[in-house]
Amino acid sequence: MNITMIEAAADRLAGHVRQTPLLWSPFLDEIAGRRVLVKPECLQHTGSFKFRGGWSAVSAMSPEARARGVIAFSSGNHAQGVAYAARAHDAPAVIIMPSDAPKLKIDNTRALGADVVLYDRATEDRDEIGARLSTERGMTLIKPFDEPLVIAGQGTTGLEIARDAAALGVTEADVIVCCGGGGLTSGIALALEARAPGLRVRPAEPEGFDDVARSLASGRIERNSGAPEGLCDAILTPQPGDLTFPILSRLCGPGLVVTEDEVQHAMALAFARLKVVAEPGGAVALAAALFHSAEISGETVIVTISGGNVDAGVFAQALARFPV
Repeated sequence: MNITMIEAAADRLAGHVRQTPLLWSPFLDEIAGRRVLVKPECLQHTGSFKFRGGWSAVSAMSPEARARGVIAFSSGNHAQGVAYAARAHDAPAVIIMPSDAPKLKIDNTRALGADVVLYDRATEDRDEIGARLSTERGMTLIKPFDEPLVIAGQGTTGLEIARDAAALGVTEADVIVCCGGGGLTSGIALALEARAPGLRVRPAEPEGFDDVARSLASGRIERNSGAPEGLCDAILTPQPGDLTFPILSRLCGPGLVVTEDEVQHAMALAFARLKVVAEPGGAVALAAALFHSAEISGETVIVTISGGNVDAGVFAQALARFPV
């Protein structure tokens, strides 16, 4: 993985991706004790940054491979990103999703034309299902984070952060990224290494699923022991990827870990102060910036809101618990 691959992905995404801005609110600054710049990838096509990686991977395939179709496994955001890209390239898509994924994500993936295969993530192995169906149907498997073309696509987020931070005169800052398997985090880290080396990436995770933070601390890949159940469904991965962890280990600062209460509070604040909708997993980085300020250095912090695909009931609960 290198900056050349990210720039090539940016070329393929040109004219298709939404270049999301850096948002700012004095109310959030007051809570955090520093300037908070928020990159709202919840405004991206399909409601998350995953569109970038999906388009990057599908657009790089040969016409023959695209005609055979693509297959992906995802709790919802990667599913929609791949399904959207596949439909735009006239490629069949099969998406393997956990049966307990938010209904909105399942419905949206089907609406994008994908064949959705549901599985029980407590008793079944999505990697085994994906490998088997890929072989049986002759389709190309697009992994959600441990795939170079996907990492390159997510890295285009970092190119935009570097450009927009420079325009604001920000040359040094922690960049907090919502982190599951590490595709977005490692892609941004690679882009910033090349384009804005004064910006340091910090992974953010929900309590109980802090495998990246623990892996960075120990220097080896650590797994989560619990079942993948929790509010932040989008980033409940079992461990960092084999491709992503070496990048994270080399380029990232210590991980940040937040509670589900802090996540819900951040969702409510994002809506009230920025007028954007963040799903729980997409609000983890903002929660870290707002409620873990002692663990962050510098006058400015940059955070991603990585997705906004949240069921109405979950969103309403966050707003009711933390009225602003």
